[in-house]
Amino acid sequence: MPAECTVKRPSPAPPPANGHASASDRQPAPGPPPLPNPSTGSANPSASLHALWGYLHPALDHIVRAPTNNPSKAPAIDVSYHMGVHTAVYNYFTAQSDSSPAPTGLAGFPARFSIQNDKGKASGADLYEQLDRYYADVAREIFLGAPADDSSLIHYLVPCFNRYSAGTQSVSRLLNYVNRHYVKRAIDEDRGWLRLADVLDAVARTIREDDTREKVQKRLRERRTEELKKWGYREGDPPARVAQIESYAEAASAPDRVVSLTAVAYRQFRIEVIEPLLAAPKLKASKGGKKKRPPPTNSEKPPLPRGRLARAVKELLESKGGDEEETRRLAGELAIALRTVGIKVDHPLRKKLDKYIPPEQR
Repeated sequence: MPAECTVKRPSPAPPPANGHASASDRQPAPGPPPLPNPSTGSANPSASLHALWGYLHPALDHIVRAPTNNPSKAPAIDVSYHMGVHTAVYNYFTAQSDSSPAPTGLAGFPARFSIQNDKGKASGADLYEQLDRYYADVAREIFLGAPADDSSLIHYLVPCFNRYSAGTQSVSRLLNYVNRHYVKRAIDEDRGWLRLADVLDAVARTIREDDTREKVQKRLRERRTEELKKWGYREGDPPARVAQIESYAEAASAPDRVVSLTAVAYRQFRIEVIEPLLAAPKLKASKGGKKKRPPPTNSEKPPLPRGRLARAVKELLESKGGDEEETRRLAGELAIALRTVGIKVDHPLRKKLDKYIPPEQR
């Protein structure tokens, strides 16, 4: 996949004799053909996780990793393959559900606040964890393929993220049953990005002895709203906007939190790609055991070491003589990527780059 992050567009054809390009000349180069449904013979792809993953894996690699001329659109799979995946996942989950233990509810709270029985995992947990590992591997490939030169890092990273994002969104639609069956259930069981324990202390301080269950639930909802405001939520935002903001919070969550499949992918991109690039290099220790700092400049305080991404952003924004429109586009798309993968609003790079996001995407 890394080789395809920097998309190579075909060389422009020479202009026609009449000086006017035809409709066919203006069409983008076609992507790879849909991946056909692999033959499974008499094997049942829903018989085990190993069999199911063997059936799914070619589709995932085609959607997420296959070369494409358009990084914002994932390659497709054949309709029969799409239906086969849906059927195999459904059958696999159904077979597991028969032996899956029911959650134990917490007295006094709605059904979403419950405890999963430790004797067994909910159906679909193994497939969800396998997908999590898959996205970690893909993201790690992207990080390892990054150029050593800071000046070309953002030119590599932006199309990489766009390609990765398009693929993960397509996979999420393909495996929507995982979201509907496993992720939704996990959130109802208080295993999502925001858990009862995260807000209980703050809510408990405002609860009175004579408060009804409805008042407690209202305070829990208010606390959730406060958390979403940290990601840009405003009172009166439409449901689609609220869902988008919550996806940022999901991507920022710890790896043990169950979130939607797209948020799983974005979270792994943050962990495996963005955070290592944001990390400042460690100062080398001198012979006496003290860490060496860079020599001071004319300013009073010596400059602190920057992470690779911070250096690349500085070089991008301060470079002279380049295409200003292209610079603004790259800065805006990088800002969107940082927001999407769960980098918080108050991070210095977010503060520097967010102003380049087009108004309609803020």
